[in-house]
Amino acid sequence: MQEQSEIVQNEATAQEPYLDKTDPLYAKVQEALDMVRPYLQSDGGDAELIGIRADKSVDLRLVGACGSCPMSTMTLRAGVEQAIKRAVPEVTRVEAIM
Repeated sequence: MQEQSEIVQNEATAQEPYLDKTDPLYAKVQEALDMVRPYLQSDGGDAELIGIRADKSVDLRLVGACGSCPMSTMTLRAGVEQAIKRAVPEVTRVEAIM
């Protein structure tokens, strides 16, 4: 019975979608995000780092005015994603999580 519970626990851990927050990639992405944050905030918006997946894709939540703006997809791709990928080349893509 103990073996079975260990297997279930290991499977749950293996399915964790994000890298550990102590991974150095988090600090790099957060620093890059901090560089674009003033531009987002000047329009009443912001972005929160949700997590970084094993495939090096970054999940963000757009908040404030950015969360409901019809141009948020363009802002994400042309502004935020490009800034993060330029600063952290390991990042493969940036996705907005609703």
